[in-house]
Amino acid sequence: QVQLVESGGGLVQAGGSLRLSCAASGRTSSAYAMGWFRQAPGKEREFVAAINRSGTSTYYLDSVKGRFTISRDNAKNTVYLQMNSLKPEDTAVYYCAATGSGPYYLRSGASDYWGQGTQVTVSL
Repeated sequence: QVQLVESGGGLVQAGGSLRLSCAASGRTSSAYAMGWFRQAPGKEREFVAAINRSGTSTYYLDSVKGRFTISRDNAKNTVYLQMNSLKPEDTAVYYCAATGSGPYYLRSGASDYWGQGTQVTVSL
């Protein structure tokens, strides 16, 4: 079992940047493909980004490509989501996710473990 704790959410203006962090415990992060999902009120949870165990491959939701970057620091058991050029439509609760399968599993919308979420609000 792995526990995931997100941090770094907050309120930013459109065009601004924010970096989310997800700290894993109970197992080293290198054992899992990691990723991020988000859910806005009244909407379904959607896949945002994923990264493989070694950090050599990444996957993104089309609407965040070129703006968001997922990375990981396995020595710190932490995965990050650097969000640049934020838009109001990025407003959501962001959830960290982990799977013993590959990042394709996360991209499909599934995950084995979930964090509690951190709120990201982007104002005009």
